[in-house]
Amino acid sequence: MPDAISNGDHNQPKHFVLDTNVLLHNPDALFVFEDNDVIIPFPVIEELDNMKRRDDDIGRSARQVIRHLDRLRLVGSLTEGVRWSDAPMGAVPRRTVGANGRSGTIRIDVTRHDRPDILRDDQPDNEIIAVALDLMRDGHRAVFVSKDISARIKSDTLGIVTEDFENQKVDADRLYTGWVEVRADGATIDDLYEDKMLSLERLEPLLAATAPDGSTYQRTLSPNQFVVLHDEADESHTGLARRPGDTGHVVPVTGPRKPVSGIIARNLQQTMALDLLLDDQIRFITLLGSAGTGKTLVALAAGMAKVFSEQRYEKLLCARPIMPMGRDIGYLPGDKDEKLTAWMQPIFDNLTYLLSTRGAPNQQADSHSTEQRIDKLIADGTLVLEPLTYIRGRSIPHQFMVVDEAQNLTPHEVKTIASRVGEGTKLILTGDIGQIDNPYLDQSSNGLSYAVEKMRGLAIVGHVTLQRSERSELASLAAERL
Repeated sequence: MPDAISNGDHNQPKHFVLDTNVLLHNPDALFVFEDNDVIIPFPVIEELDNMKRRDDDIGRSARQVIRHLDRLRLVGSLTEGVRWSDAPMGAVPRRTVGANGRSGTIRIDVTRHDRPDILRDDQPDNEIIAVALDLMRDGHRAVFVSKDISARIKSDTLGIVTEDFENQKVDADRLYTGWVEVRADGATIDDLYEDKMLSLERLEPLLAATAPDGSTYQRTLSPNQFVVLHDEADESHTGLARRPGDTGHVVPVTGPRKPVSGIIARNLQQTMALDLLLDDQIRFITLLGSAGTGKTLVALAAGMAKVFSEQRYEKLLCARPIMPMGRDIGYLPGDKDEKLTAWMQPIFDNLTYLLSTRGAPNQQADSHSTEQRIDKLIADGTLVLEPLTYIRGRSIPHQFMVVDEAQNLTPHEVKTIASRVGEGTKLILTGDIGQIDNPYLDQSSNGLSYAVEKMRGLAIVGHVTLQRSERSELASLAAERL
């Protein structure tokens, strides 16, 4: 589905019936259906009303949708339908109007529809699906849109055209990796390091590639994308370069000359990641990789070097979404900091290693334990550990900000986080799109994948997909075989 949903070759507008979870996923979903009609079943309003008092992102999304509908109500009757382009909607994406320059309508359906026996149970899902079923029976081009797989299956079995909300989806199978590999002659690689640069014009012939069907196509280097050069005559002769910003050349990447917070890169992708993380010109970085690839460790190591050693930033801010794996353990005892410890334990594990004298041989050993040193950094205010619940509404200037487990965030939540970034702040998102705990997200619709694709090509943005697990031999085998 494209950025906005079009009518295709038909003149008759479609009637999109939206499930509650679509609006909670993205409150602006009301406005992306061009000049088609959006139908909000009344049970959706009731579910939004029940959720509006929550103090999490779901509650905020519910309140945002209700505010949108309240503005539309001032223009006309929502039960009859309101053309949303006529309402003062502020920063609504008005580019999504149809080819005729007009928007569609938004209508709240208040009719109690007759339901077939299979939908007889008084459940919100059944009542919502019944709205689409009646529209279809009346000859309308009805489409039921939901992020709930079970609801989509139920709708589809009744013959209703059913879709996921794909406006913010990307192709996970072809996700941008941040680097390409090319075959080159030895002289080209030698010139890269001797001249400290290589023009894109010289690289262009090397970027030609062959598709699976045998056709050839030309690859291009995005800003801050890496290129790995392999000598055609000598496999041991290789080169690594990056296109800095939107310049017309690439420069060699050799990696840091000394350990960063006690660690050195163990593979090519970690070298790429550290190169981006230590470059102060790059303000937004996404690191994607499976368990054990070191994405969080290298991000924290770079953050510690920039904050504690170089003092380039005032604080190292680490945040994670509150999203447990498997069954939740219920309410945790203690104050905010004690509750937070359980959720932030993976961050603590990485910090403990980096602050230990074994993990950082260049540090001087002292009488304090690693835990005491972490507590002192927190007490001094140079290390801040927070759940993302407390990020909204803040302005975060001059900080090195690492958001872990970003694959559990929606695109809307990632946008919210990025919009909190103040002057002089560097934002890093890390995550594994193969381990998503949010029930309404997948590899294509999560905020991390969305950010990778949508932010690609900007001079202050970089991305690396890490591939090799370095945690342990067992972790590497488990990630590969299980």
